[in-house]
Parts: sequence; structure tokens; C-alpha cells
Amino acid sequence: MLQVQALSVEVGGRQIINGASFTVMPRDKVGLVGRNGAGKTTLFRVLGGALEPTGGKILRKGGFGYLPQDPRIAGVLDGRTAITHVLSGRGIDEELIRLEKLRLTMEEDASDRNVSRYSKAQDEFATSGGYGAESEARSMAAGLGLAGDRLELPIGVLSGGERRRVELARILFAGSDVLLLDEPTNHLDIDAKMWLLQFLRTYRGALLVISHDLDLLDEAITRVMHLDRPAEEAVGEIVEYKGTYSQYRESRARDEERLAKKAALQSKEIARLQTVVDRFGAKASKAAMAHSKEKHIIRLEAQQVHVHKADRTLRVKFPDPPTSGITVVTASGLSKAYGGPPVFEDVSFDVGRGDRLLVLGLNGAGKTSLLRILAGETTANLGKFNFGHNVNVGYYAQEHDNLQADASLLDNIRSAVPNDVILTETQLRGMLGMMGLSGEKVYQESGTLSGGEKTKLALAMLMVGRNNLLLLDEPTNNLDPPSRQSVTNSLTAWKGTIVFVSHDTEFVEHLHPTKVLLMPDGQVDYFNKDWLELVSLA
Repeated sequence: MLQVQALSVEVGGRQIINGASFTVMPRDKVGLVGRNGAGKTTLFRVLGGALEPTGGKILRKGGFGYLPQDPRIAGVLDGRTAITHVLSGRGIDEELIRLEKLRLTMEEDASDRNVSRYSKAQDEFATSGGYGAESEARSMAAGLGLAGDRLELPIGVLSGGERRRVELARILFAGSDVLLLDEPTNHLDIDAKMWLLQFLRTYRGALLVISHDLDLLDEAITRVMHLDRPAEEAVGEIVEYKGTYSQYRESRARDEERLAKKAALQSKEIARLQTVVDRFGAKASKAAMAHSKEKHIIRLEAQQVHVHKADRTLRVKFPDPPTSGITVVTASGLSKAYGGPPVFEDVSFDVGRGDRLLVLGLNGAGKTSLLRILAGETTANLGKFNFGHNVNVGYYAQEHDNLQADASLLDNIRSAVPNDVILTETQLRGMLGMMGLSGEKVYQESGTLSGGEKTKLALAMLMVGRNNLLLLDEPTNNLDPPSRQSVTNSLTAWKGTIVFVSHDTEFVEHLHPTKVLLMPDGQVDYFNKDWLELVSLA
């Protein structure tokens, strides 16, 4: 059970929630919704213990599992295998380490004592269900799309999508009584998403989830909490609705219509009374009556309904790119490995001016690694690539690696401006504002942003680079539907060259790819709509 009492939360020195109270009981399946930047992820970080609230109490009963939107497995753990990390959800990793130490000791000295200690530890491990638990962990990981051979690899060599799946598998395997999941379907293919939905449907604990995945919100939850914070200067409130996301939208629309009518009637009555006061207030014979009407106006204004203003629609526009040569990228014989078998090898392709190359492949096929090589973030083990004449490259990193967490939004976008380009603070703020990042928020530390806001900041940083080649790695992750549509429309209209990775079928379809690069084989083909099915599966 999770119980919240009079909770107050601040971010960047600004109060975003004050006095929120709610309870999530066992078998409750609650979706937390609201616009990008409303404070959903910050609230989750407080509930998950990563941030301290400024007021109120949080009561947690039972085991607690928290999946952040951007989980980072500590670097010191990069050397442990993926399966060991999953098993750590129940502490079984420590038992396995103890068994391995006893085995090595026995092999070095096969005394009766050492043999007995190892045999006894094995029996205890088996009796406690240790071997059965490992099978369960592997089955759960497989359901989330992690192949058995990938589980044997060190965490540090896995792709970003695979590391997130490993962390999700660890949290689910732990068997927690309360789950807080922030965008759990990010990086999941269609089969893995279906497995997760079925898991959540039958989960017996308390579930609180943030997601822009409408399938999850409609099929796996029974209650919606709307964090209603329409503007940066506003303090948010929690409004609860019973039912699925679709039912919530219908109920909210009815509520807003009802409140709009009530607000209109109140305004009309206030205006009528004010007319009376203005007409008779100066007349001695009518002064008492006018004074009474003034008091009535004050009471009505105190009770007045304030209608929620519709969230401002983003109007994103990427600047026209400078002209490049006809050939933008040529790659030959590229191979990449991380201390083990190659992730991919002998990949060759070329990209022409105006092309849109969709990089496809299952998780772990090397899609992100390829984009990182082209972006200069890492190097290939074999092969080479060359950019054509006058090519300027902009790179959007899936995990926002290029953002300085302790720097403000304004400082981050300023750092992306080329040395030969001069942009004023007003111009930089205009580009941030285009992404819905405005006002005092531009001075906020970037590490405090939600995943959706980090995505918007990273995209805004691409606008200042005078780029004509964009390398995009899942650029629509964490965006709410209106923002996703606006970004999609802008990139669709942009006239430069794009090499991109995406699980977002709608985004891919709108971008009109010209070619497909299938990883890890390096097969190149012209795009047609038959490839869209693989987008959702990859």
C-alpha cells in the first residue's frame, strides 16, 4: 500500500504540488497523467525516495519497486552480468556469489570440510527455491524481449534499451507489493509490451504508472490521477477519475464543459451586479443597496470557478538547413564490438542529400552504436565512414547523454551554438519557447527536468547547430501526444537529411523514409509500408 498525506513538492525552487493526499491500495492500478512538465516524474521521484518532499508524509507498506523514467545502472555494476542483476531483485545474486566462492575453495582444497560446506550451501539454495527462481527470472526477462545469450553479457556492453529491460525485469522479479513505473513501455517491442500488459493485468499489488502509451492506460489501469498544473507558475492539484484512460478523457471533457458553463453564468451575474453598483453607487438613496451588491460580488468572486486553459500547442519549426553535397554519408565495412562477439560487422551504406534512412533491428542489434559512431561519440573497431561536402551533423541521443545535468536549460542550448554563429539570449529563449520551455524554467537545472522536457531541450539544441544531417535515436520517447505530433510535423517538413532509429510507427510513417538499413546484417533496401510491421516488432 502507498499512502500520501498533505504532500508538498518543489522543483527548481518552485512549488509544483501542495497538500496532495491519495491512497493506492493492493490491486489498485492507477495511471498518473498530465502534460509534459506538469511534475509527474518529479512526484514519482519523491514517492520513490529519490527526492525529499517539502512537506507531508509518505507511508509505504510492503516491498517497493521503482522504475525511473531514465534508469541508470551504477557504473560499478557494469561488469556484472544481466542475469545477476535481475536476480539481485531478491538478493539471489549474493547467494550465487557465496556458492561460487565455496565451489572455488572446494576445488583448491577438496577436504571433507570444504566439500561438506559446498554441498550444504547447494542444498540450502535448492531448498529455498534458488534454482527455480533463476528459471523464473530468465522467463521474465525473455517475456520482456531479452534473449538468453544477452543475459550472460556484462551490463556495460548492452544497449540502452536492453539495460532498461534488465532493470524492469529486476523490479518485476523482486515481487514488490508496490510498483511505481515511469514510462515502462519505452524501448519495448510489440511482443514485450503485450507480455508486460498481461503481467500488470494480473499483478496483485498496488500499481502507479506514468505512461503515454494509450494501450497500457486503457488495458492495465482502473483509475486515473490527473496532475492538473496548467502553467509553470501554477501549483498543481491531483484530480481523480475512476475507469480507463478513455473513460477519464470522457469524464474530464464533461467536467470541463460543466465548469465552463458555470464560470460563464458566474461572470454574467458578476457583470450584472457590477452594472447596478456602477449605476446607483453614487446615489445616497441607493447607497445601501449598492453596498450590498458589492458584498455579493466579493462573495461570488471568491467562489468563482476558474476554467482550465487548454495546454498551449507547440509550434516547432526546425530552421532550413544549409545545402550539403549530393553525397552526405558513405560508410564501408563498419564493425563494432565491446570486448566480446561483434554487435555488428561489415556494415556498408551511403546516404544522399535529402534521404531519410531508417535504421531497423531488434534490441542489441547495434542501432544506437551505429548512430554513436556516426556522431563521433565512439569509434568503430573496423571500417570507416566519411561525410560529404559541407555536412553539419546534429545528434539526438536516446538517453540524453549530451545534456549537462547541473547546467541550466539556457546554458545547455548556448553550448550547442557553433563558434562561428552568434545568437542572442532572446533568440535562444525563443527556440526553447518553441518547445514549450519558457519563463523561469530556462534557468532551471536540466537534471531536474522530466523525460519529456529533456527530449524537448535536446531537440531545441539541434535547432541552433545549422545542421543539415540529423542523427535521431528515438526522438519521440517521453513526449505527450500533442508534442509528439508537433515534432513529427516539423521534422516531416524539414528539408535536410535524416538517419534515425524509432519504435514509433506513426512517427516513421509520417517521416516518409527513403531507405532502410537492417541491423546487424547491414542489408540496405528501399522503404515501403511493409517495413512498418517490423518497426513495431523491433
